[in-house]
Amino acid sequence: MSDRHADVAAVNHSAADVGGTVAALSKVPEVTLGFWLIKIFATTLGETGGDAVSMSMNLGYAVSSVIFMGIFVVVVIAQVAAKAFHPFLYWTVIIATTTAGTTMADFADRSLGIGYPGGTLVLFVLLMATLGAWYRSAGSISVDTVTSPKVEMFYWVAILFSQTLGTALGDWMADTNGLGYEGGALVFAVALAAIAGAYLYTNVSRTLLFWSAFILTRPLGATLGDLLDKPVDNGGLAFSRFYASAILAAIIVACIVLLPQRAGKHPGEQRQGT
Repeated sequence: MSDRHADVAAVNHSAADVGGTVAALSKVPEVTLGFWLIKIFATTLGETGGDAVSMSMNLGYAVSSVIFMGIFVVVVIAQVAAKAFHPFLYWTVIIATTTAGTTMADFADRSLGIGYPGGTLVLFVLLMATLGAWYRSAGSISVDTVTSPKVEMFYWVAILFSQTLGTALGDWMADTNGLGYEGGALVFAVALAAIAGAYLYTNVSRTLLFWSAFILTRPLGATLGDLLDKPVDNGGLAFSRFYASAILAAIIVACIVLLPQRAGKHPGEQRQGT
Protein backbone atom coordinates (compact mmCIF):
# COMPACT_ATOMS: atom_id res chain seq x y z
CA MET A 1 0.00 0.00 0.00
CA SER A 2 2.81 2.42 0.86
CA ASP A 3 4.52 1.60 -2.44
CA ARG A 4 1.34 2.46 -4.30
CA HIS A 5 1.08 5.88 -2.63
CA ALA A 6 4.77 6.46 -3.27
CA ASP A 7 4.12 5.78 -6.95
CA VAL A 8 1.27 8.33 -6.95
CA ALA A 9 3.50 10.97 -5.38
CA ALA A 10 6.28 10.26 -7.84
CA VAL A 11 3.93 10.49 -10.80
CA ASN A 12 2.45 13.76 -9.54
CA HIS A 13 5.85 15.48 -9.40
CA SER A 14 7.27 14.38 -12.73
CA ALA A 15 6.44 14.52 -16.40
CA ALA A 16 6.34 11.33 -18.40
CA ASP A 17 8.41 11.17 -21.57
CA VAL A 18 6.29 9.39 -24.17
CA GLY A 19 7.79 8.94 -27.61
CA GLY A 20 10.06 11.95 -27.11
CA THR A 21 7.14 14.10 -26.02
CA VAL A 22 6.65 15.36 -22.50
CA ALA A 23 3.25 14.44 -21.11
CA ALA A 24 1.70 17.02 -18.81
CA LEU A 25 -0.02 15.44 -15.84
CA SER A 26 -3.62 16.21 -15.04
CA LYS A 27 -5.01 16.80 -11.55
CA VAL A 28 -7.85 14.38 -12.24
CA PRO A 29 -7.39 10.60 -12.04
CA GLU A 30 -6.99 8.16 -14.86
CA VAL A 31 -10.38 6.86 -15.95
CA THR A 32 -10.28 3.22 -14.93
CA LEU A 33 -12.73 0.66 -13.58
CA GLY A 34 -11.73 1.78 -10.09
CA PHE A 35 -12.63 5.37 -11.01
CA TRP A 36 -16.16 4.36 -12.00
CA LEU A 37 -16.60 2.18 -8.91
CA ILE A 38 -15.70 5.05 -6.58
CA LYS A 39 -17.85 7.42 -8.65
CA ILE A 40 -20.95 5.24 -8.16
CA PHE A 41 -20.34 4.99 -4.40
CA ALA A 42 -19.79 8.77 -4.27
CA THR A 43 -23.03 9.53 -6.10
CA THR A 44 -24.95 7.17 -3.82
CA LEU A 45 -23.42 8.94 -0.81
CA GLY A 46 -24.45 12.25 -2.35
CA GLU A 47 -28.07 11.10 -2.35
CA THR A 48 -28.13 9.74 1.20
CA GLY A 49 -26.01 12.59 2.57
CA GLY A 50 -28.05 15.28 0.84
CA ASP A 51 -31.30 13.76 2.07
CA ALA A 52 -29.88 13.42 5.59
CA VAL A 53 -29.26 17.15 5.82
CA SER A 54 -32.32 18.41 3.93
CA MET A 55 -34.88 15.88 5.24
CA SER A 56 -33.63 14.13 8.38
CA MET A 57 -32.27 17.37 9.86
CA ASN A 58 -35.29 19.28 8.49
CA LEU A 59 -33.18 22.08 7.04
CA GLY A 60 -35.02 22.07 3.74
CA TYR A 61 -33.67 22.06 0.20
CA ALA A 62 -32.76 25.76 -0.01
CA VAL A 63 -30.72 25.94 3.20
CA SER A 64 -29.08 22.58 2.49
CA SER A 65 -28.14 23.74 -1.00
CA VAL A 66 -26.49 26.85 0.42
CA ILE A 67 -24.54 24.72 2.92
CA PHE A 68 -23.35 22.22 0.32
CA MET A 69 -22.53 24.91 -2.24
CA GLY A 70 -20.42 26.63 0.41
CA ILE A 71 -18.55 23.38 1.03
CA PHE A 72 -18.14 22.89 -2.72
CA VAL A 73 -16.66 26.38 -3.18
CA VAL A 74 -14.13 25.81 -0.38
CA VAL A 75 -12.93 22.40 -1.56
CA VAL A 76 -12.89 23.28 -5.27
CA ILE A 77 -10.69 26.32 -4.51
CA ALA A 78 -8.32 23.99 -2.65
CA GLN A 79 -8.40 21.53 -5.56
CA VAL A 80 -7.67 24.17 -8.22
CA ALA A 81 -4.91 25.70 -6.08
CA ALA A 82 -3.22 22.34 -5.53
CA LYS A 83 -0.08 21.76 -7.57
CA ALA A 84 -0.58 18.03 -8.03
CA PHE A 85 -3.21 15.32 -7.99
CA HIS A 86 -4.36 14.37 -4.48
CA PRO A 87 -6.88 11.47 -4.49
CA PHE A 88 -8.65 12.36 -1.25
CA LEU A 89 -9.00 16.02 -2.22
CA TYR A 90 -10.31 15.13 -5.68
CA TRP A 91 -12.94 12.74 -4.36
CA THR A 92 -13.94 15.20 -1.63
CA VAL A 93 -14.82 17.68 -4.37
CA ILE A 94 -16.76 14.98 -6.25
CA ILE A 95 -18.76 14.16 -3.11
CA ALA A 96 -19.42 17.87 -2.58
CA THR A 97 -20.88 18.09 -6.10
CA THR A 98 -23.09 15.05 -5.51
CA THR A 99 -24.54 16.33 -2.23
CA ALA A 100 -25.04 19.82 -3.64
CA GLY A 101 -26.52 18.27 -6.78
CA THR A 102 -29.03 16.29 -4.70
CA THR A 103 -30.41 19.25 -2.77
CA MET A 104 -30.30 21.69 -5.72
CA ALA A 105 -32.17 19.28 -7.97
CA ASP A 106 -34.77 18.65 -5.26
CA PHE A 107 -35.11 22.40 -4.72
CA ALA A 108 -35.65 23.01 -8.44
CA ASP A 109 -37.99 20.05 -8.95
CA ARG A 110 -40.08 20.39 -5.79
CA SER A 111 -39.69 23.79 -4.12
CA LEU A 112 -39.72 25.82 -7.35
CA GLY A 113 -42.51 23.66 -8.72
CA ILE A 114 -41.06 23.13 -12.19
CA GLY A 115 -41.27 19.36 -11.81
CA TYR A 116 -38.86 16.64 -12.84
CA PRO A 117 -39.14 17.20 -16.63
CA GLY A 118 -38.65 20.96 -16.22
CA GLY A 119 -35.73 20.55 -13.83
CA THR A 120 -34.08 17.98 -16.08
CA LEU A 121 -34.44 20.23 -19.14
CA VAL A 122 -33.06 23.32 -17.39
CA LEU A 123 -30.07 21.42 -16.02
CA PHE A 124 -29.38 19.77 -19.39
CA VAL A 125 -29.28 23.20 -21.05
CA LEU A 126 -26.92 24.52 -18.35
CA LEU A 127 -24.61 21.53 -18.77
CA MET A 128 -24.55 21.84 -22.56
CA ALA A 129 -23.86 25.58 -22.26
CA THR A 130 -20.94 24.89 -19.92
CA LEU A 131 -19.46 22.22 -22.18
CA GLY A 132 -19.95 24.53 -25.17
CA ALA A 133 -18.14 27.40 -23.46
CA TRP A 134 -15.36 25.02 -22.41
CA TYR A 135 -14.96 23.75 -25.98
CA ARG A 136 -14.88 27.26 -27.43
CA SER A 137 -12.27 28.30 -24.89
CA ALA A 138 -9.99 25.24 -24.94
CA GLY A 139 -10.81 23.46 -28.21
CA SER A 140 -11.67 20.23 -26.37
CA ILE A 141 -13.83 18.95 -23.52
CA SER A 142 -11.72 15.86 -22.96
CA VAL A 143 -10.78 15.28 -19.31
CA ASP A 144 -7.24 14.57 -20.55
CA THR A 145 -6.84 18.32 -21.09
CA VAL A 146 -7.53 19.32 -17.48
CA THR A 147 -4.02 20.65 -16.85
CA SER A 148 -4.60 24.35 -16.14
CA PRO A 149 -6.72 26.28 -13.60
CA LYS A 150 -8.90 27.75 -16.35
CA VAL A 151 -9.76 24.37 -17.85
CA GLU A 152 -10.15 22.84 -14.40
CA MET A 153 -12.81 25.40 -13.49
CA PHE A 154 -14.77 24.48 -16.62
CA TYR A 155 -14.37 20.83 -15.60
CA TRP A 156 -15.76 21.36 -12.10
CA VAL A 157 -18.69 23.52 -13.22
CA ALA A 158 -19.57 20.82 -15.77
CA ILE A 159 -19.25 18.16 -13.07
CA LEU A 160 -21.57 20.12 -10.74
CA PHE A 161 -24.24 20.53 -13.42
CA SER A 162 -23.92 16.89 -14.54
CA GLN A 163 -24.39 15.67 -10.96
CA THR A 164 -27.45 17.89 -10.48
CA LEU A 165 -28.87 16.80 -13.85
CA GLY A 166 -28.32 13.16 -12.92
CA THR A 167 -30.24 13.60 -9.68
CA ALA A 168 -33.23 15.15 -11.45
CA LEU A 169 -33.14 12.47 -14.14
CA GLY A 170 -32.99 9.67 -11.58
CA ASP A 171 -35.93 11.05 -9.59
CA TRP A 172 -37.91 11.55 -12.79
CA MET A 173 -37.39 7.96 -13.90
CA ALA A 174 -38.04 6.39 -10.48
CA ASP A 175 -40.96 8.52 -9.28
CA THR A 176 -42.81 9.88 -12.32
CA ASN A 177 -42.45 6.96 -14.72
CA GLY A 178 -43.50 4.40 -12.14
CA LEU A 179 -40.33 2.32 -12.41
CA GLY A 180 -39.56 2.49 -8.71
CA TYR A 181 -36.05 2.61 -7.31
CA GLU A 182 -35.06 -0.91 -8.38
CA GLY A 183 -36.46 -0.40 -11.88
CA GLY A 184 -34.78 2.98 -12.24
CA ALA A 185 -31.44 1.58 -11.10
CA LEU A 186 -31.79 -1.28 -13.59
CA VAL A 187 -32.52 1.11 -16.48
CA PHE A 188 -29.42 3.19 -15.77
CA ALA A 189 -27.26 0.10 -15.19
CA VAL A 190 -28.30 -1.23 -18.61
CA ALA A 191 -27.55 2.15 -20.21
CA LEU A 192 -24.09 2.17 -18.62
CA ALA A 193 -23.48 -1.38 -19.83
CA ALA A 194 -24.34 -0.21 -23.36
CA ILE A 195 -21.83 2.64 -23.02
CA ALA A 196 -19.19 0.16 -21.82
CA GLY A 197 -19.93 -2.01 -24.84
CA ALA A 198 -19.56 0.99 -27.14
CA TYR A 199 -16.22 1.78 -25.50
CA LEU A 200 -14.92 -1.76 -25.97
CA TYR A 201 -16.26 -2.57 -29.42
CA THR A 202 -16.76 0.69 -31.36
CA ASN A 203 -14.85 3.81 -32.32
CA VAL A 204 -17.39 6.20 -30.82
CA SER A 205 -15.77 9.34 -29.37
CA ARG A 206 -14.22 8.54 -25.99
CA THR A 207 -15.04 12.04 -24.80
CA LEU A 208 -18.73 11.57 -25.65
CA LEU A 209 -18.76 8.18 -23.92
CA PHE A 210 -17.07 9.59 -20.82
CA TRP A 211 -19.56 12.40 -20.32
CA SER A 212 -22.50 10.09 -21.09
CA ALA A 213 -21.26 7.62 -18.46
CA PHE A 214 -20.49 10.38 -15.98
CA ILE A 215 -24.02 11.76 -16.23
CA LEU A 216 -25.69 8.34 -16.02
CA THR A 217 -23.72 7.13 -13.01
CA ARG A 218 -25.35 9.97 -11.05
CA PRO A 219 -28.98 8.81 -11.50
CA LEU A 220 -27.81 5.25 -10.86
CA GLY A 221 -26.37 6.41 -7.54
CA ALA A 222 -29.47 8.51 -6.85
CA THR A 223 -31.83 5.58 -7.31
CA LEU A 224 -29.59 3.29 -5.26
CA GLY A 225 -29.45 5.92 -2.51
CA ASP A 226 -33.24 6.29 -2.56
CA LEU A 227 -33.57 2.50 -2.45
CA LEU A 228 -31.47 2.47 0.72
CA ASP A 229 -33.10 5.27 2.69
CA LYS A 230 -36.68 5.71 1.50
CA PRO A 231 -39.55 4.17 3.54
CA VAL A 232 -40.61 0.61 2.78
CA ASP A 233 -44.07 1.86 1.76
CA ASN A 234 -42.37 3.93 -0.95
CA GLY A 235 -40.30 1.03 -2.24
CA GLY A 236 -37.16 1.67 -0.18
CA LEU A 237 -35.33 -0.30 2.49
CA ALA A 238 -35.75 2.36 5.20
CA PHE A 239 -32.10 2.44 6.27
CA SER A 240 -31.06 5.39 8.41
CA ARG A 241 -29.70 8.10 6.09
CA PHE A 242 -26.86 8.82 8.51
CA TYR A 243 -26.01 5.14 8.90
CA ALA A 244 -26.07 4.52 5.14
CA SER A 245 -23.95 7.64 4.52
CA ALA A 246 -21.35 6.56 7.09
CA ILE A 247 -21.04 3.10 5.52
CA LEU A 248 -20.73 4.56 2.02
CA ALA A 249 -18.08 7.05 3.19
CA ALA A 250 -16.07 4.21 4.75
CA ILE A 251 -16.30 2.20 1.52
CA ILE A 252 -15.09 5.19 -0.52
CA VAL A 253 -12.12 5.73 1.79
CA ALA A 254 -11.22 2.04 1.51
CA CYS A 255 -11.46 2.17 -2.29
CA ILE A 256 -9.24 5.26 -2.49
CA VAL A 257 -6.64 3.59 -0.27
CA LEU A 258 -6.74 0.17 -1.91
CA LEU A 259 -7.34 0.95 -5.58
CA PRO A 260 -4.64 2.56 -7.75
CA GLN A 261 -5.10 6.32 -7.99
CA ARG A 262 -2.87 7.96 -10.59
CA ALA A 263 -3.12 11.31 -12.28
CA GLY A 264 -4.20 11.19 -15.89
CA LYS A 265 -1.73 12.15 -18.60
CA HIS A 266 -2.18 14.77 -21.29
CA PRO A 267 0.11 14.21 -24.30
CA GLY A 268 2.48 17.07 -24.22
CA GLU A 269 2.49 20.30 -25.80
CA GLN A 270 6.19 20.75 -25.50
CA ARG A 271 9.03 18.74 -26.94
CA GLN A 272 11.70 17.40 -24.67
CA GLY A 273 14.51 19.92 -24.33
CA THR A 274 12.40 22.89 -25.49
